[in-house]
Amino acid sequence: MNYDPPELPLRVDLESRAILKALPAAHRALAELKAGAGLVPNQGILLDTLSLQEAKDSSAIENIITTHDDLYKSDEASRQFASLAAKEVHSYARALREGFANVRKTGLITSNDIVTIQATLEENNAGFRKLPGTTIKNDRTGEIVFTPPQDHDAIIRHMNNLEIFLNDDTISDLDPLIKMAVIHHQFESIHPFYDGNGRTGRIINILYLIQQDLLTVPILYLSRYINQNKGEYYRLLQAVRTDGAWEEWVMWMLKGVEKTSSQATALVASMREIMQSYKNRMRKELPKIYSQDLLNNLFRHPYTKIDFVARDLNVHRNTATKYLDTLSDHNFVMKVKMGRENFYLNSPLFDLLRGAGMPEAGAKASSSS
Repeated sequence: MNYDPPELPLRVDLESRAILKALPAAHRALAELKAGAGLVPNQGILLDTLSLQEAKDSSAIENIITTHDDLYKSDEASRQFASLAAKEVHSYARALREGFANVRKTGLITSNDIVTIQATLEENNAGFRKLPGTTIKNDRTGEIVFTPPQDHDAIIRHMNNLEIFLNDDTISDLDPLIKMAVIHHQFESIHPFYDGNGRTGRIINILYLIQQDLLTVPILYLSRYINQNKGEYYRLLQAVRTDGAWEEWVMWMLKGVEKTSSQATALVASMREIMQSYKNRMRKELPKIYSQDLLNNLFRHPYTKIDFVARDLNVHRNTATKYLDTLSDHNFVMKVKMGRENFYLNSPLFDLLRGAGMPEAGAKASSSS
């Protein structure tokens, strides 16, 4: 079916009794996550570590599968990656972090910003689709699910309309969480890029929550919820196009916000507990090498190494080596030799993150996105 996305705001009543009843729980869970994140002294730790979790889960929806080992052994700063999949996940995390910095600076999410996000993800500058022929197919059957707008001018028109809806709160007084559900569906239906639409759309979800001050750090795991319920996700996206099933779609997204917010809140609390335990032990057992910067390094990089410590603490490699070997001798980290390089694993943190993430392999998506 050919699908021409409607102009926003929708001429549909999205404030049904069921939706209004579900909103408070979603907002409450999101507020608890925001408050919990605020208790972590260094927000950069959450940004660096948990953005990779979201990136891993979102990429898995597109069948880009990596392991936590490969993910945390890779080094974005030096462009050294354990696998091609790990590289793509790190590109996602970089796009999320750069988008986050831009939203905090400008308060806006523009079409140009969205193009930049997709360019970072795909490492190309193709921009919005200019050639016809894009269809969305079922991965299993090859059947065409729907055909998004084909004309470049129509894509630009729809994206300009979406930009206004994203940034001008005067044109719609809908609750921000309802608007987020509408925004996500609209973007996925416009499908403006040749590739990377699904991942770009999921980044927009998080950035919109930041823009609306519902989160201060982009650490919501909506991609995990989508990945665990991919069949339902694609079914509901299509049900809106074929049957106008907006209420069911919005309700599903609100449930996702509530569930993933609660999961992320528990994860952040556990990270904080482990970090406080390390801080107390390091101060007591290793007062000569303890510093907040060294502690931060161990939690910013579940697999840390000499280069990371030297860079983060601005110390010589010999000093970084001494710090890490001392930490290993006192069982704060586990020294693991891989090839010619030593990594130092923060096992409690790594196990926590691995347990919170998606499985290391996943089922195929129901349809490409």
